[in-house]
Amino acid sequence: MGGIVSLLFAWLLALYFSRPIRTLQDAFEAEAGGKLDTRIGAKMGMRQDELADLGKDFDRMAERLQALVEGQRRLLHDVSHELRSPLARLQAAAGLLQQQPERAEEFLERIQRDTGRIDTLVGELLTLARLDAGMDANLRETFDLAELIEDLAEDVRFEAMTKEGMLDLALENNLHVTGNIEMLRRALENVLRNAVRHTPEGTIVTMTGKHEQGFVVVEVIDAGAGVADTDLETIFEPFYRAENSRPFEGYGLGLTIARQVMKLHEGSIKAANRASGGFAVTLRLPLAA
Repeated sequence: MGGIVSLLFAWLLALYFSRPIRTLQDAFEAEAGGKLDTRIGAKMGMRQDELADLGKDFDRMAERLQALVEGQRRLLHDVSHELRSPLARLQAAAGLLQQQPERAEEFLERIQRDTGRIDTLVGELLTLARLDAGMDANLRETFDLAELIEDLAEDVRFEAMTKEGMLDLALENNLHVTGNIEMLRRALENVLRNAVRHTPEGTIVTMTGKHEQGFVVVEVIDAGAGVADTDLETIFEPFYRAENSRPFEGYGLGLTIARQVMKLHEGSIKAANRASGGFAVTLRLPLAA
């Protein structure tokens, strides 16, 4: 009887451990087969052991993998959509050029303009790809971010002047950070130009920089209409367009690039509608040691 009880107990114990292992194995095979919505948390029941923790880890991995794949699909769809219009215009211009050679100068100008737009889009997509892959990531240079902002502001002020607006700076001294100066220049420029483009004519864009609890905090404030509160995270997704924004040249990749740069530098970027009116984007970077 003792032997039978021992065998029964061993069988039950083996079943207790083998069932979740088979569930995990089946789940991995399903994921490998493209079923990215596979989850096993509910199948683990009330277990509170390491196998249950492994099931939770699998679900988190599957959710992240599904989000990444769906994001890549959306990006591919958006890129295809953005390329379709200029390519259609190029094809039309080439056909009209053959039919009406006397208007060659007009059609060639159109071809050059749309070719430039495609080149810009491809360049920004390559920048995103390099950031995602961690390429060109020489992040060991220490420099004063205030000097970079002042240099950048000189270029952006010309754009603000065309709208009869102004760009005001309020920077503390010694805003030293460690990272890639060109990447951070690109991120700051994208945020600043985005503010200048969306602020009403004759208004002021303010850019501040200060120390705050071991971080350098840069804030860009405009007088624009902002975005819906539900879109404050969405604006950092590729090809986002605010419903209330005016048309302008660009593909909605600037803030996406800025977010990737900040992530690479262990920083953060957030957007907010100001209670007093206007829109603010805040960037935080670790202060250099």
